[in-house]
Amino acid sequence: MVLEFADKISPLLPTIKPPAQPLSLREKMVWTGIVLIVYFMLYSTVAIGVSQQAISQPVVQLISIVFAGKIGSLITVGIGPIVLASIILQLASGSGLFKIDMQNPAEKARYQTVQKLAAILIAVIEAFVYTMTGFVPITTPSFFGLVVLQLAIGAITIIFLDEIMTKYGIMSGINIFIAAGVSYSIVAGTFDILIPGAINALHAGGASALPNALLVFGPLFFAVLVFLVSIYAYETKVELPLAFEQLRGIGGRLPIPFLYVSVLPVILASSLELSMTVWFRFLAGSTSAIAKFFAFYQSVGTTTPSLTGGLIYLISPQFPSPYPAPYGIGGYGAYFNYLATSTSQLFLPWGGLILVPEWVHMVVYTLVLVVLCVIFGRFWIEMTGQNPKTMAEQIGDMGWQIPGFRRDPRIIENVLNKYIPTVTVLGSIFVGFLAAIATLSGAIGSGMGILLTVGIIYMLYQQLEQEKIFDTYPILNKIVK
Repeated sequence: MVLEFADKISPLLPTIKPPAQPLSLREKMVWTGIVLIVYFMLYSTVAIGVSQQAISQPVVQLISIVFAGKIGSLITVGIGPIVLASIILQLASGSGLFKIDMQNPAEKARYQTVQKLAAILIAVIEAFVYTMTGFVPITTPSFFGLVVLQLAIGAITIIFLDEIMTKYGIMSGINIFIAAGVSYSIVAGTFDILIPGAINALHAGGASALPNALLVFGPLFFAVLVFLVSIYAYETKVELPLAFEQLRGIGGRLPIPFLYVSVLPVILASSLELSMTVWFRFLAGSTSAIAKFFAFYQSVGTTTPSLTGGLIYLISPQFPSPYPAPYGIGGYGAYFNYLATSTSQLFLPWGGLILVPEWVHMVVYTLVLVVLCVIFGRFWIEMTGQNPKTMAEQIGDMGWQIPGFRRDPRIIENVLNKYIPTVTVLGSIFVGFLAAIATLSGAIGSGMGILLTVGIIYMLYQQLEQEKIFDTYPILNKIVK
């Protein structure tokens, strides 16, 4: 069995011991604060030997936002290894390579050990890939080994910070790191890009000065719009009535939210897409027809090859450097004109280069992201025990039943089967589509990042509510609501 290998390597891997007794909310918040301080210290520390030139391209910033890292810093790789390891193990489990019962503590521990080992190995490999392919530019070749070592140590540190957060903090480190990184990028983007752009527009004078200054804040407008739409989607739910069999008159409701799997499908799908753009950078400079078919590189305005075509380009949200975001190409008029009139290249091994309109690129990227979100959404409910069968068993074990139906898990499962699979697919389609549209609209902080942050904040709210935090700390009730 694949997971039995974990029994041999488990003693060799460093492990964060869980607390001896349940922590109070105050203690969890203290641990969360400590982990965030360490995270931002790593976030702000540039690795020795890294050149800070050419690390501010927007596509690089998008990768940083999704992976909760910062290109050139000690945590350049971010949460990428953790997410990619999770994806690989989910695919392996879904394909039948091994079976895992997450309700069994022993098998769950094995699974977590294998996932940690996979994440550490991926961290080392990605540190090498980021440096070797030029995503992290180094000052001189002599610093190559040192930079790889620093990035690998930083990525492994993030793995253990995530474990600390899971056992001692309020929620998982992946979620907290993404929310912290996106929040930082929104504030920094507003003060470093939008406000100076608006001031320059006003200084230009003329009758159009004020309208132009307001248009500069278009990315912030889209960010707020995504935020509001996401909140509305999270509040949309289907509620099934429940009755307690042993005490008549006592009932409740089982909420099935529209975003049943939250934003996790987007995290996994976008991480997979962006990971492929990093890994396939190895093909830059290759003359192989197959290599060009998957990823076509050209030097566009710089000496560093840029991904300008191929299948990987079509499924990614990036454009040739310089990235034509609305605030980097001259406003939304120039941006949408670029998308409507420009083309990218697709190399066919049997027919040479063909031109693909950028609007086709947008459509393909959106469709692929939506399909991946649906796939990962279905995987997630199976892996985490949120599928109808497991939910029906849990409801039955707690003594609840659906009014009008016998207390039989099979009956409850049939009822849940009418809602959960459909809601999972529709919710995954929604978050995938919203993330794609928001990203392509140039929302500050990336639309995908905002969507993830809203989902994370909502999950945090639910977790705090479950712990009755608002009864213990009434002041938080006014802050959050």
